Amino acid sequence: MSFDFVEFFYLLLRLIAAFLLSFPVAWEREQSTRTMGLRTFPLVAMASCGYVLVASAVVGSGSEQQARIIQGLMSGIGFIGGGAILKQGGGVRGTATAASIWTTGVIGAAVAYQHYEIAVVVSLINFLTLRLLTPVERKTGKADRPKNESPKE
Repeated sequence: MSFDFVEFFYLLLRLIAAFLLSFPVAWEREQSTRTMGLRTFPLVAMASCGYVLVASAVVGSGSEQQARIIQGLMSGIGFIGGGAILKQGGGVRGTATAASIWTTGVIGAAVAYQHYEIAVVVSLINFLTLRLLTPVERKTGKADRPKNESPKE
């Protein structure tokens, strides 16, 4: 079996697309001084894309095998996202970051399956949710505060 440069190029483009489509969410989380940011989100998206690409090459396109791939990704990424959730006193912080980790996994998988429209829409909705709804939550007193922001009195 010989090395296929064209196939390599297309796989590389998908991995780069997964990285780029997760970057707005990563940037927003980094700007909000969250525990996960510029490195974590793109790595999760690229890893999800990579796992789907490898698994698809190994198991083929059977729907049962593909369902197992997605199932494994969902569980694994949920475990990573769980690390972002912290209990503090009577409250919980980090749930939006955990959910965003999950959506970057969806972005990577969608790119691997060549469903770029799904990846773009998920990236956009995730970014807009974080950017537009966080100030609303802060006004109601229910949003997590960045590490460097003290409560308003």
